[in-house]
Amino acid sequence: MTGASRRAFLAMLAAAPLAGMRTADGAAAGVAASIARLIAQARAVPDAQASIAERMDFVSRALIGVRYQANTLIGGPRRPERFVVRNDAFDCVTFCEFVLAAALARDYAGFEAALRAIRYQRGEVVWKERNHYFAEWSRCNVEKRICAPVAMPDGVTIEKTVNWGNLGRRRVSITGIPPATVMANGGMLSNGDIIGFVSRRPNLDFFHTGLVIVEDDGELTLRHASQSRRRVTDEPLAGFIAANRVQHVTLLRAIEPPAVAGRAA
Repeated sequence: MTGASRRAFLAMLAAAPLAGMRTADGAAAGVAASIARLIAQARAVPDAQASIAERMDFVSRALIGVRYQANTLIGGPRRPERFVVRNDAFDCVTFCEFVLAAALARDYAGFEAALRAIRYQRGEVVWKERNHYFAEWSRCNVEKRICAPVAMPDGVTIEKTVNWGNLGRRRVSITGIPPATVMANGGMLSNGDIIGFVSRRPNLDFFHTGLVIVEDDGELTLRHASQSRRRVTDEPLAGFIAANRVQHVTLLRAIEPPAVAGRAA
């Protein structure tokens, strides 16, 4: 299938609307059915059985236009944590979590299990176990072999002491890549690579995250839940970097689960 044909096929399947619902402690029937259908459609895409990048592209494309909403999760230091599954609104991190979990899963049960593993340090639905900082999110998901770092030249180690809300002071270590290096090495990227934008603020690790999409002509697109545009959208990665004066980014790539890779071999 040519690149243009594949894009048209993805667009056609992704056009099916998602159920605009939300839930906690698992999904209501309509939400679960909608997510299960999306997973099945993603795995029906040519080459998707053998490529998690294709599934990341398909799932994220299906979510374009879904509204942005901050604070979609439920829980706090004095409020019980609840396991939230929703497909009607995302912030930048929950968008990436949803796409990654759906691309990893073969069915809805697998999606819920993957989402718990991605969102919580030990998969336990407890506020203190949630990966509140994206630096911790990245470290935990690399340690669990859910993702792997994308290595590029000119990477540097950035040490920060972060301090936000009720989370207290934490020391984090970030591998930062200059944006110019990323743009010059687009051939090293794959659809669905997760990109984190390092904050210039001394007490904050990252200010945003999203997915990289490599267009057929090699141009790099940022697909993300945009606070300013109030929805999931695509925009040129170079433009976002310039507008926000980004100095460093971190890149992660989803790893195909071994059992799935074994079936595809």
